[in-house]
Amino acid sequence: MRFTKMQGTGNDYVYVNLFEERIPHPERLAVQMSKRHFGICSDGLVLIGPSDSADFSMRIFNSDGSEGEMCGNACRCVAKYLYERGLTDQTELSLSTGAGIRRLWLTVEDGRVEQVRVDMGAPVLDPERIPVTVPPGESASALHLRFGGVSRTVTCVSMGNPHAVLFVDDPDAADIEEIGPMIECHPAFPHHTNVEFARVSDDGKHIRMRVWERGSGQTLACGTGACAALVAAVLTGRAQRDADITLPGGTIHVWWDADGHIYQSGTAEFVFDGDWFEEEEKACAAHQ
Repeated sequence: MRFTKMQGTGNDYVYVNLFEERIPHPERLAVQMSKRHFGICSDGLVLIGPSDSADFSMRIFNSDGSEGEMCGNACRCVAKYLYERGLTDQTELSLSTGAGIRRLWLTVEDGRVEQVRVDMGAPVLDPERIPVTVPPGESASALHLRFGGVSRTVTCVSMGNPHAVLFVDDPDAADIEEIGPMIECHPAFPHHTNVEFARVSDDGKHIRMRVWERGSGQTLACGTGACAALVAAVLTGRAQRDADITLPGGTIHVWWDADGHIYQSGTAEFVFDGDWFEEEEKACAAHQ
């Protein structure tokens, strides 16, 4: 099976073209391919295929095999793959995802996709749709969580997938490996949640953050997480509606437009192409 590894702001996935390949058990394959020593090493698996409702479709499987609804970084990578691998010559595309249809605009120079703008849709703030359980007297924008003997306040947002944004003094000093899993699996989140550790600059135009991604652990970037962090910062009066979001893997430009939608713009890059052999799949399965 042919595959391509790509990264968007350091968020790296293995991409497989379903116009050419067939994958009967993507959740199992995602675990096998994502392994560092026995696989390719990635945040998960992305399948690019046809769609009855959009130009193309995208399915995302995290490194633990769970299926994710949406990933902004993956959207940009899919757009670059589709254009530069000759599956389309259009610079405006619609993409069917687990969170609905997303629109993408490609900036092309000399046949290369240099930037991709993604309409991430309107943020969801209704607790039942995020989903998150909010006790009486509290709100999703200021939810008090108790875990590990402490109480912290998070702002909950859905960008097609759930996020809990925690504002901290220094994201680099935050104990993500300890706190991230406790919030991810907190009983308040019936489908678990992504967790962002964010700090907003004094002028409200820049957010620095790290992310604990649901089903994958700590990652270098998260496109939906960057959008959720901006929404949370605006809701809590910390930021303006247009900001640069810097993650360990790079910077994404995000803005909350007058139409109510969140947009993001950033790059996408090919890393390498390869072949995945049946023997490798069996060997990885033996090490599970």
